[in-house]
Amino acid sequence: MSYGLAQARYASDAAATVTPARLLTMLYDRLVQDLTVAETAMRASDTQAVGRHLGRAQEILLELHSTLDLAVWPDGEPLARLYLWIVGELSHARLNSEPQRVIDCRDLLQPLREAWHAAASGQTPGLDPVGAGSGIGGAA
Repeated sequence: MSYGLAQARYASDAAATVTPARLLTMLYDRLVQDLTVAETAMRASDTQAVGRHLGRAQEILLELHSTLDLAVWPDGEPLARLYLWIVGELSHARLNSEPQRVIDCRDLLQPLREAWHAAASGQTPGLDPVGAGSGIGGAA
């Protein structure tokens, strides 16, 4: 088995065995990391890295959006709209090479990342770490 294939299998197995709360925090961590790398790559005119990292960030946002179950958590509608809005902002940032737009999106997501980490670690009394259900986008 090649190293790349083994690495991909390890990542897949790791994701399949974590709790929904941990998966959510892992996705947010990767999202913020990808936005940071994309912004740096954009400033260095590394279009390939920009595309790879913004593309993955958009995939994560769309996954988070698709797992929101608004029937279980109707208050999640603003979060659903935010996810889609950021996907659009990242597209504009990439097309127009606007690193500040990437920074602005990251700045919006960073407090959510911190809140989910706090909830997952039990630091927020009375808050279910995955919203109101077992999904990964905030609720399901």
